[in-house]
Amino acid sequence: MADNLSTADRRVFWHDTVVTQPSCPPLAADVKCDLAIVGGGFTGLWTALEARRQRPQDRIILIEQGRCGDGASGRNGGFCAPSISHGVGNALKRWPKEAEALVRLGRVNLDEFEADLGEFGIDAEFERKGKLNVAAKPWQVESLQSWASNYRRFGIDCQILTGDRLREKFDSPVYPAGLYEPNYALLNPGKMVAELRRVALAKSIEIHEGTTASALRVVQGAIELGTAGGIIRARHVVLATNAAPPLLSRLRNAIIPIFDYALVTRPLDNDELASIGWTGRHGVADCGNQFHYVRKTADNRILWGGFDAIYHFGSRRDEVFLRQSQSLARLAKNFATALPALAHVPFTHAWGGIIDTSARTTFFAGLACGDRVAYAMGFTGQGVSASRFAALTVLDLLGKRDSERTRLAMLRRPPFPFPPEPIRWLSIRWAQRGLAREDETGRRSLLNKALDTLGVGFDS
Repeated sequence: MADNLSTADRRVFWHDTVVTQPSCPPLAADVKCDLAIVGGGFTGLWTALEARRQRPQDRIILIEQGRCGDGASGRNGGFCAPSISHGVGNALKRWPKEAEALVRLGRVNLDEFEADLGEFGIDAEFERKGKLNVAAKPWQVESLQSWASNYRRFGIDCQILTGDRLREKFDSPVYPAGLYEPNYALLNPGKMVAELRRVALAKSIEIHEGTTASALRVVQGAIELGTAGGIIRARHVVLATNAAPPLLSRLRNAIIPIFDYALVTRPLDNDELASIGWTGRHGVADCGNQFHYVRKTADNRILWGGFDAIYHFGSRRDEVFLRQSQSLARLAKNFATALPALAHVPFTHAWGGIIDTSARTTFFAGLACGDRVAYAMGFTGQGVSASRFAALTVLDLLGKRDSERTRLAMLRRPPFPFPPEPIRWLSIRWAQRGLAREDETGRRSLLNKALDTLGVGFDS
């Protein structure tokens, strides 16, 4: 296993699938615009494109501190969910009165997401081939039954699979049962963000990469963003900075940076894939608190990610953490255990990413600075599709439009703030230890039960 990992490049596989385009120049002068967007990932780029639809004549400027997609948007697994609420169960647990609306809006959002790909001519290797949720322990099998019941309550197609029917989709000695949901998509996140960037530039959206916003202030009824190259003066601003330290002080305790890791194998041949029963194009995820997400790439590599969710004291975001972690060896070991027929297969890529985690595991949005600044963050690893919905939401908020999106309790109520250090680090450690024990025993800790009561969760 160590040898299988030792030759893996510490770089993101998705970046190798994208033809590199020239960088957009950094901001080099003071400018004025109608809308300024801070952040060049999924949320920022979707916001730019939706704003262009709504206001064709507006001057829209997007700034990104690195290159668009170098952050979480280009580093994730590419799971594109029919959900804006981190799943049906989370919607029922946290917002039972509007769960039906949340489920419906999530499914509509995925339909519209796919339609937008067609309208914009975006080739992101989008495949709507479903997802298989697998269970390792008896109590997790019971959880799948509960999931299926909730799915059927809302008319979501699903099937419980065991025995030969499960082995036909994913044959592993670790997982005795699975729940298959056909309405789920996968895409190449590297290509997705590159294509959104391409379309944005084609629609005369001005992008300045290598440009960091260092200050935000209200000046004479407008918003000024300070950067090293100049000041942006805008009527409205959208903050789409994901897990980066927020510009608004009120948001600094609303999210924490969680590090997540992934491995990718060399391409597998048909016999190797048949040895694990995985001849379809669906994605796979296990249903533990510490869970793996698994999928095929376009050239039949296996991406194996997740399990650990690592928080560093003081909300550190050191660059070295993206390349070095004991989690990579742990992932390789878990891969060999779950798929022993492929234990010999080497990994070619290994990398980490940062998840902007909120205490309720869903994104939140709001307004600040006299309703001239809107923000959306806290996607907790579920932003590939939800980022589009978030973009529409922040534009509704800035436009003072009364929409079904802006009326959602999920978005009207801010998430529970994380406590200061060292209480933050200790509470996260205790909660995660309790979740790991729950995976082994099926019993939830008293601390996590108390956090459930407060609407706080770390179990995803």
